Amino acid sequence: MKSFYEYKKFCLVFLAGLLIFSLTGCTGTGNGTQAQGYPIDSDVQTTDQRMLSFSMDFTPDTTKLSQVSEYDTWGYGIWTFGAPLPVESRKDIMPNGDAYTTPTIKKQLLHFFTISDIHITDKEAPNQMIYLQQFDPTNSGQNTSIYSPVMMYTTHVLDAAIQTANALHQKNAFDFGVSLGDTCNNTSYKELRWYIDVIDGKVITPSSGAHLGAGTIDYQKPYKAAGLNKEIPWYQALGNHDHFYIGSFPVDADPSLGIRDSYISGTVWAIADFLIPNPATFPVMFNMENMKNTPKYYQGLIAGSTPLGNIIKAGKVGDLGFESPPTVVSDPDRRSLTRTEWISEYFKTTSNPVGHGFNLVDPTQQSGFACYSFLPKSNIPLKVIVLDDTQSETDGSKDIHGHGYLDANRWAWLQAELAAGQAANQLMIIAAHIPIAVVKIGDETEWWLGDRQARPTDSWWTDPITTTDNAVTLEELVNTLQNTPNLLMWIAGHRHLNTVKAFISPDPAKPEKGFWQVETSSLRDWPQQLRTFEIYLNSDYTISIKTINVDPAVKAGTPAATSRKYAIAAYQITQGDARLNNPNPKTITAGPPPLSYLPSMDPTRPQDGPQFPAGNPNTDPTIKYVDLSNLPAPAISVPYNASYNATLYKQLSSAMKAYMQALFP
Repeated sequence: MKSFYEYKKFCLVFLAGLLIFSLTGCTGTGNGTQAQGYPIDSDVQTTDQRMLSFSMDFTPDTTKLSQVSEYDTWGYGIWTFGAPLPVESRKDIMPNGDAYTTPTIKKQLLHFFTISDIHITDKEAPNQMIYLQQFDPTNSGQNTSIYSPVMMYTTHVLDAAIQTANALHQKNAFDFGVSLGDTCNNTSYKELRWYIDVIDGKVITPSSGAHLGAGTIDYQKPYKAAGLNKEIPWYQALGNHDHFYIGSFPVDADPSLGIRDSYISGTVWAIADFLIPNPATFPVMFNMENMKNTPKYYQGLIAGSTPLGNIIKAGKVGDLGFESPPTVVSDPDRRSLTRTEWISEYFKTTSNPVGHGFNLVDPTQQSGFACYSFLPKSNIPLKVIVLDDTQSETDGSKDIHGHGYLDANRWAWLQAELAAGQAANQLMIIAAHIPIAVVKIGDETEWWLGDRQARPTDSWWTDPITTTDNAVTLEELVNTLQNTPNLLMWIAGHRHLNTVKAFISPDPAKPEKGFWQVETSSLRDWPQQLRTFEIYLNSDYTISIKTINVDPAVKAGTPAATSRKYAIAAYQITQGDARLNNPNPKTITAGPPPLSYLPSMDPTRPQDGPQFPAGNPNTDPTIKYVDLSNLPAPAISVPYNASYNATLYKQLSSAMKAYMQALFP
């Protein structure tokens, strides 16, 4: 007979094993039952059938963002269904513009969907930047990236979006799906595994560390994800949040900051307010050097045991109650992934294809190379070029790493892919995380020019490009794209917007040099949408692209429905511009002079001066939106439109037209 001590020890080990299994196993839920899923609403519609409608009649006040318990009292997050969003016919790049006569459809070439900026978040990790949003609402402004109550439900929204894609697939089969980056919020292994496992249809345990509230709190409970229909292959692009700390800084750039250790620490990380602009280094707005400054602040985390996700363990170092670092239960699965490690996880999957595109990367390329191309259908001459246009860990920048960037290797690869596609008579789509030519000089998401951009003189006009510089200017990039007439469009995420932009041919005699850019908004923040693309060959052998935004068909009472409420509430509180269109000044007035005419600005739109449309000096004439204000009711029941549906027309070159006529007579 075992001693009482041995028996007690056996019981403790057995119970501990049961607890671990219930939190991390394949079917356990923490209460001895099978993990259940969260079905979506059976009525699945797209935004050209109905839109979400809610009031924007609130005064912006970002200090209210974390006061989730008061949302109902203040009237935030209330929505209903409104009128459909029209599909705008866009003929900007056609030879006759709006005078072009719309043709009939001859053949559907391709049907696919995109998701982007899912930002799967480990809200209990000790190094999220939650407190900065509360402490510095001035510089965090309308940006909810570092904190929003939707952080609690990121896996649930993805699950609802995947189920919505499955339902749409039954109506009109998708050829593939593509995720445009920022799968993770903070490069974490746990975040990435949640992301892949949701799409694979596994049991998700959306908690970490001590797994507080896993048996009682809706956003903490294990559940069974539905998984993407196995008939739909999906492909992945790399985003800046996938390999930079909070999408902003290289994890190992400055070991003195201890960023890598902060992921798996047993104490909450303390850091200075890096959101404070540093005018001395303009246009470097948010400087990594600021992170070393004092005072420092414990960044806090979401209390998983609280239904409304209370923020705990956040405050100024040295204040009462914060004389020593607050403790947390450490979790080795929170570790930060390098580029190579992030890519390798896509080979540990049960959905298709294994590798999700990274299996197609040229094996002779250096480790961490994240560019590849694929042909979705063997009988359709259309190639998708998946491009990593995020910054490099070694590019020398101390600014937030959210700029567009190509090193010499990636730039050479892209040029070769475009040339090969053109020579093979292939239509082409570039799928990248960061869009091009949509923001003003100095913006943290603009095309980056390396150390030339920060020099206090115009000497970079004659300086040679160094290894830390972007290998290509925006003007050179756009010129190359326009000289690839088979390019249909550049698709991207990153800005959490639904903008569609026309790049008009610089030569009116060659309209085929024009191409489109289509952005897909975030699944985490409002408007929480995916986007569909139907590509058609028309009767006159032009191409049309119908692109539609889709709201996940969340079911009332599910965690995904709560996320929608919080996303709308956050938007009503912050009132950021979801139709952002920045000015394009010719000169910069801030910072050390002269810094005049940086060529990172949009080369396709007018600079300041008499070229601007009268009365609207900040508008790019190629970015358009449907104005519902002049339409009769019930169309005006959509008081604010953050979505954009359009049919985009593209002229083919005479050679490509003849090729398509031979293929599809």
